[in-house]
Amino acid sequence: MAFDTKTFRTRALTAIVFVVVMLVGLLWNAWSFSILLTIIHFGCWFEFIKLLKRINPTGFGYYLPLGLLYITLPVLLIVNFGFPNTNHWLYQNGYEDAFQYSPIIPCGIIFSIWINDTMAYIVGSFIGKTPLSKISPKKTWEGTMAGIILCMLVGGFVIGPMLNYFFGGENYVSRVDWFVVAGIAGVFGTMGDLLESKLKRMAQVKDSGTIMPGHGGFLDRFDSLLIVSTVIGIYYIFYM
Repeated sequence: MAFDTKTFRTRALTAIVFVVVMLVGLLWNAWSFSILLTIIHFGCWFEFIKLLKRINPTGFGYYLPLGLLYITLPVLLIVNFGFPNTNHWLYQNGYEDAFQYSPIIPCGIIFSIWINDTMAYIVGSFIGKTPLSKISPKKTWEGTMAGIILCMLVGGFVIGPMLNYFFGGENYVSRVDWFVVAGIAGVFGTMGDLLESKLKRMAQVKDSGTIMPGHGGFLDRFDSLLIVSTVIGIYYIFYM
């Protein structure tokens, strides 16, 4: 296939805008973080309902409660990650201290997912030969495994220490936890992508939406985050 300059330019511009918006939302303050998560939440719900209507036009309503587990729960967990003091504020902090925003864990999760996706794509493009799943034929075992391993290395040795340096303080995260977070992002991020691909196949659509030209919709961009956040939420509650 010939290189399409126009398509590449569109995808590159959209990706840059997406990254800038995400970074502003994550790093500016508690309000920008809350607004970003609200937009993601309702954007994913809108596209989820559209997919359900295509899959089962008359009985889609029966499956709407699944959206609470698939979309709402993960978003609430990400919000909890952003305000970690709320987990123990009744015991150790005053009311105002409990709702101080910390971007360290949300950024760690999202950056790890980005690293995993990027490394899996690059390695898979060059040496990937073994298809991972019929659901997503372009994914390969070689790219997937490389993405997970490189994600853990970058997460444990680069992303984690960097975020601890800038945002750690009382919310400092150990290196072991960063390795675990990155590993979960690699493994379950891929599962989240496959799950959303399965939904799109059932709905017979290429993308879940068109909000981001060249990249699809909200679910296309945040499918990995939804599953990863749920698993990290379990780990966070019991071990971190």
